[in-house]
Amino acid sequence: TGFRDFNKYQNKNIKSPVDCLLTTAGLPLFLVDICLDVLAAVEFYKEGSYPSLGVLLVLLIGSSVLVQLYSWLWYSYDHFDMKTRVEESAKPGLAVLHWVQLGIYVRCVQSSSRASGSVAFLNQDLSMLRIIETFSESAPQILITPLVLLHHHRHCTVGSLSAVAYCVTTYHRCLRSFLPGKEEQSVLSSLVFFTWNLLLLAARIVALALFASVFPCFIFTHFVCSWLLFCYFAWWADTDFMDSVGGEWLYRATVGLIWYFDWFNVVDGKTRNRAILYHAWILLDIFVLCGLWFWKMSWDPPGFELSRLQAAIVWGAVVAGYASGLVLRIVYYTCFHPKLNKVELMGGNAKTQSDEVDSPPDDDGGVRPPLRNKRMKKLAENFYSSSADGAEV
Repeated sequence: TGFRDFNKYQNKNIKSPVDCLLTTAGLPLFLVDICLDVLAAVEFYKEGSYPSLGVLLVLLIGSSVLVQLYSWLWYSYDHFDMKTRVEESAKPGLAVLHWVQLGIYVRCVQSSSRASGSVAFLNQDLSMLRIIETFSESAPQILITPLVLLHHHRHCTVGSLSAVAYCVTTYHRCLRSFLPGKEEQSVLSSLVFFTWNLLLLAARIVALALFASVFPCFIFTHFVCSWLLFCYFAWWADTDFMDSVGGEWLYRATVGLIWYFDWFNVVDGKTRNRAILYHAWILLDIFVLCGLWFWKMSWDPPGFELSRLQAAIVWGAVVAGYASGLVLRIVYYTCFHPKLNKVELMGGNAKTQSDEVDSPPDDDGGVRPPLRNKRMKKLAENFYSSSADGAEV
């Protein structure tokens, strides 16, 4: 969570009221997430739940290592082409900074640079790094939090779920910078996008948390089996995001982790059927997980009791929440999602990137070539390009 507060769309070219609102909301959500980390660790320690505390620390450290690894790989793919003075000054010790988990802060400090081209480039990378960090730390963290803790600190749980949905929303708004004409996303569109992501994420994570509260050992089996299945499908989709074979397999493993919680488009073209299959599978999984929780609560409830009626209401509410999120998702893609084919997107992409991330003059008065973030360009093409039959994902 360490770099979230730095990446708040610091690009001075962003003037949208929605961007200002997201910037304002980012800090409170970031603080809530830190509070939840500290609260969970303290609660685990007080209760003597050292295995849960250990898992929490593994998540925090593992997420940091994963993000630093991506940051280092992207530097190597760019041939360590330093774009700001901060980078140049940190270049000799860049490897050491990444080893001690501080490399990401170099990118964060750079995002405060006065060079607008570098800011846009770096913020685009940071938005993807935030997605990786969110689904490797924040989302899994809720699953290891005991249900009693969730019961007594609902506000923190809601805040953490909102922080995850907020991260997805800001990532989406970052992708919109690649659209021809840099189309602004309306307040209503952003609200709908945030709401359906919050509903889908909340339903999925709550279902997993409920299952983990009564079957703590089986949740790991469920995760490993699901993750392996999703990794296989990421390989089958033939992703092409990283510039090395090892990096691509790391990306596919990361996609498998993200898919465990939420849909993430990794290839362009006809992906509607893939999205439908994914959401049908997740909806069925949520139904089964909540059903097993209901069955366990009915005959052998843990620490606190719920009546069969209350448990049934919770079961139905979680499933209905995911279904409601799917309805809002359809509304978004029907009414608000830009409809572009890949040729239009790629044509506008080059123009947009030249306009938005032109580098500032060098110290000697020359002008650097335009900075284009090819990684986020691929993701934007995947997210916005229409399929051959006109279906968007």
